[in-house]
Amino acid sequence: MITDPIADYLTRIRNASLAKKTKTRIPYSKLKEGISKVLQQRKFIEGYEVKKDGTFKELEITLKEWTREPLAIKRVSTPGQRIYLKNTDIKAVKNGLGVLVISTSKGVMAGEQARKEKVGGEAICEVY
Repeated sequence: MITDPIADYLTRIRNASLAKKTKTRIPYSKLKEGISKVLQQRKFIEGYEVKKDGTFKELEITLKEWTREPLAIKRVSTPGQRIYLKNTDIKAVKNGLGVLVISTSKGVMAGEQARKEKVGGEAICEVY
């Protein structure tokens, strides 16, 4: 049993990136799909696809070909310590080179987009 499915999702992507794999499969959830959408929009991953394998859905993440360094992914909010940010508290990650993924009342979005739409929420992870 996985106690933190988001940490498992991020770890699977990090491990696939370190091993220079092009694809990885992850159990599906709407939150994971939202995070994948943000990562695809910001060009950290090539794409994602929802596949039904038997009775369960899975996300198939297609990673980019990394020539220099693998993805650096950091979990911000954990089940034991939730981190909530107001829109004024959202800062740039690595001077704008990275992205902060935030779960808001308007859905999962990048930190910059949340700041523009003036909504806060739970900080999920940083990717750079």
